[in-house]
Amino acid sequence: MKHLFAALVAALLLFTPVLATKKVFAHLLVGNTPEMELSEWENDMRLAKASLIDGFALNIASQDSNNVRSLKRAFQAAEKVGGFKLFFCFDYEAQGPWRADQIVDLLDEYAGRDVYFKHEGTRPMVTTFEGTGSADDWNRIKKVFPDLYFIPDWSSAGPERAVKLGGGVADGLASWGAWPEGKKSISTQLDRAYLAALGGKGYMMPVSPWFYTNLPGWNKNWLWRGDGLWELRWNQVASVDPDYVQILTWNDYGESHYIGPIHEKQLALFEHGRAPINYAKDMPHDAWRKLLPWYISVYKNGRPPARVLQETAVIYYRPSPARACDGGGTVANAASHGQKEMPPEEVLADKVFWSALLNSDKGLSVKVKIGDDEDYARSLTLVPPAGMGRPGVYAGSVPFNGRTGPVQVTVMQGGRTVAVVRGSKNITNHCEKGIQNWDAVVA
Repeated sequence: MKHLFAALVAALLLFTPVLATKKVFAHLLVGNTPEMELSEWENDMRLAKASLIDGFALNIASQDSNNVRSLKRAFQAAEKVGGFKLFFCFDYEAQGPWRADQIVDLLDEYAGRDVYFKHEGTRPMVTTFEGTGSADDWNRIKKVFPDLYFIPDWSSAGPERAVKLGGGVADGLASWGAWPEGKKSISTQLDRAYLAALGGKGYMMPVSPWFYTNLPGWNKNWLWRGDGLWELRWNQVASVDPDYVQILTWNDYGESHYIGPIHEKQLALFEHGRAPINYAKDMPHDAWRKLLPWYISVYKNGRPPARVLQETAVIYYRPSPARACDGGGTVANAASHGQKEMPPEEVLADKVFWSALLNSDKGLSVKVKIGDDEDYARSLTLVPPAGMGRPGVYAGSVPFNGRTGPVQVTVMQGGRTVAVVRGSKNITNHCEKGIQNWDAVVA
């Protein structure tokens, strides 16, 4: 497995020395893992490591009786895999607030371990999902652990207020603002607001490829625009240059932004959440990890590698046109976030999106075949941070235009075929139970 990891990295790109202070973590829901065996934990960590992810932020709920077993396996797996870190994300929303003594007990048990991530090598890092009402607790917790590096997600408070909570107890802030509102593309405005408010304290920037949830049992049924989001957001990471990056997420199947492998045993959440369809089943997103070594190298080094050793491509699209089936009551935007709800078909584009890792766009031609009909991408929608004609990820899209059937994308340069990518699902006007699946097919 070590040889496989080395070969994968070498095949994708030439790396220059990486800045040790920058790290990329993937957010992992421990609540989805009670049935994961030790070997499965190890496999997930190896997959993440092969993508140059440095570790997992372990999201844990306060009343989850499975935490003890799951955390034990997670830390055992990390110790066996080696070179992979873990740290806690205390979730204050899933099952209510955490008590300070609960947190102290968990930190006492795990924070001193070698595989627990430590900021600057000495300070155990902790984040949260919300918990603004418990901000003062962290002053007491930090008296027990004075070296703790506390970088909570208090997004609901906004950056200016969050940095002052608990008398300024946070050593930095994490943001959950990884998705755009409405038809707009995501910008770095919120990230810049965090940097300004923090005044030199640490910032953990969020990156996510998608968002769709339809779990009425938990009062969740909305989406945010994912068109072109993954590629654009990584370009923004290179521009913002944060202290840390958190990928949202590794295994949140219920919100459709998973980039880790699908574990069938974890899909029971769709039954528990009374989902009308299991929209993650047979919808792997693993290919979104394909370009991570490039993106992460650009972020950590502050510049792109000298050249791409293996040019490749990734595609994604929704399995049905937006108006083909009943929308399942899903809306675009979330009223719970103070946003104006919109019909999804006004926000999402019926398109096949492609991203190609290339040494240059010179002579680039992208052919998209849907069914028996072929079309060519007319323009680029994204170029690398280094500019056109340089190594990096070039991206674009081609509309469905009423076509259905198998999807195949061919990337060519000067008559040379760089990559041929075939979608795992056909585009169709027929949906499971007649309900639209707003999740993405990724290949």
